[in-house]
Amino acid sequence: MSEQQKPSVWQGFKAFLMRGNVVDLAVAVVIGAAFSNIVNSVVKGIINPLVGAIGTQNLDNYSSCLSSTCKGTHGIRLMWGSVLGAALTFLITATVVYFLMVLPMSKYLARQAARKAAREGTKEVIEVTELEVLKEIRDALVAQRGSGHDER
Repeated sequence: MSEQQKPSVWQGFKAFLMRGNVVDLAVAVVIGAAFSNIVNSVVKGIINPLVGAIGTQNLDNYSSCLSSTCKGTHGIRLMWGSVLGAALTFLITATVVYFLMVLPMSKYLARQAARKAAREGTKEVIEVTELEVLKEIRDALVAQRGSGHDER
């Protein structure tokens, strides 16, 4: 192969970047970062105060001590409140994404597929009917031509 026939590294890189899934992934990351700010605000502004009505507004304050004393940096402290906060954030994010994005989009795509199937089904019925009519016409012409030969 000559040098002109070999694809350059830059051409390959450009082709990689121009593929649709790379662009879709980049958009998803940007939207996800912006969306995480909204979810974090909901957790800090709504969920934490609701939990705060029970105890503290900051879930990070909930912990348990495994050693005999947990003062300052001494002792073994399990920070289960921060894990609970992260789990709540995940559940809220998943719930919002499902009900506001996934569910409506899947319903929309299902309606589009049903409409497309109905259109294609109608076309198939029409095509089959037209084909059957044409066959009947052909058979009638052949029968008529065949009977015309018998009369002579």
